[in-house]
Amino acid sequence: MQIFKFGGASVKDANAIKNLAVVLKTVGFKNTMVVVSAMGKVTNAFEVVISNYFNKKSALQSSIQDIIKFHNEILFDLFDPDGYRDENHPAFKKVKLLFNELNNFLKVNKSPNYSFVYDQVVSYGELVSTTIISDYLNSIGIKNNWVDTRNFIKTDNFYRRANVNWEETQSAISSSLNTSALNITQGFLGSDPNNFTTTLGREGSDYTAAILAYCLNAQSVTIWKDVPGVLNADPRHFENAQLLNKISYKEAIELAFYGASVIHPKTLQPLQQKEIPLYVKSFLNPEEAGTTVGKGITLEPDTPCFIVKKNQVLISLSSLDFSYIVEENISEIFGLLHQHKMKVDLIQNSAISFSVCIDNIYNNLESLLQQLKAKFSVTCHENVSLYTIRHYNTSSIEQLEANKTVLLKQLTQETVQVITK
Repeated sequence: MQIFKFGGASVKDANAIKNLAVVLKTVGFKNTMVVVSAMGKVTNAFEVVISNYFNKKSALQSSIQDIIKFHNEILFDLFDPDGYRDENHPAFKKVKLLFNELNNFLKVNKSPNYSFVYDQVVSYGELVSTTIISDYLNSIGIKNNWVDTRNFIKTDNFYRRANVNWEETQSAISSSLNTSALNITQGFLGSDPNNFTTTLGREGSDYTAAILAYCLNAQSVTIWKDVPGVLNADPRHFENAQLLNKISYKEAIELAFYGASVIHPKTLQPLQQKEIPLYVKSFLNPEEAGTTVGKGITLEPDTPCFIVKKNQVLISLSSLDFSYIVEENISEIFGLLHQHKMKVDLIQNSAISFSVCIDNIYNNLESLLQQLKAKFSVTCHENVSLYTIRHYNTSSIEQLEANKTVLLKQLTQETVQVITK
């Protein structure tokens, strides 16, 4: 079995969905599971809905209507090409039912837990996208089953970044999934022990593909992107990005850990365990080779790889009495970081100071700083950028630091990290 994953950019409008069908026809879809994200920037639009639900009820329905209108336009383009705007096609009814479900949830929900509400709401992006795509493919003769991934990927209730229960997931997939058919399912989603929807973290659809591949002993995973494959730098932030033809699992895990956006950080581990190759290819040129990620492959070409994480927070701590920062202090600091759900991207310490670069995903920074200031002298820089270069050389560092204020730099044998303002 093979697993294909299509992200938001690959299904952003009706033409993109038609192109998805072209890709399937071009490369073949026998014994295939297709994992699909929400369309375009729909997850961002649902985040506006959630914000309005908690903070601006008067704008709630208009923000939902914007999303409904966006999907309806795609439905009209796919199922009503003559422009009669006829909503009698079953796909319209299925999508309408999903949005009715969403509105009912928002009416009856009593939970004040933002992360819980987030997962129940944003999940409709994937549910709607896969419903539309499945119906469209069936309508043009590509027969498939629409599969609710929440019935198969079982997790804990750590909403917005749920942890997979591998044993239950494997059992559900082995006992219930029809692997002989073309299946269309959602990325990013799972369900907790009470069958509430969970999500696996932003950009978690790649991880979904890897989970399914692991449990199905898949032949391969292909991630279809709007770039030729894995590049040595994000072309949105760096000039002259190069295609990496081949990468080892280890190198891909390193790049993902440091924030390379083309592969989700959790994706590689399950694939590596069963030595399932990962291909990253262009949905615009599906017959090109793209990038192969596998076992025992050296980096080709051997070139510096650049990664940037924007909107980070650099916190520098020193002891109030100039005593050493030792194990006891560091343990307490990490306890607070964990308590406030901070993602740590870099640490550096000396005898009397400790610096940490974090991603304030859950907006708990103020609470964290208050607790840290009770025991430490604290300096905080918000909205900093964390740059990482794998396989660096002198010229690559000089290129990176040009015209920037460097707040912190850290070098190891293979990697340099630089925090700039």
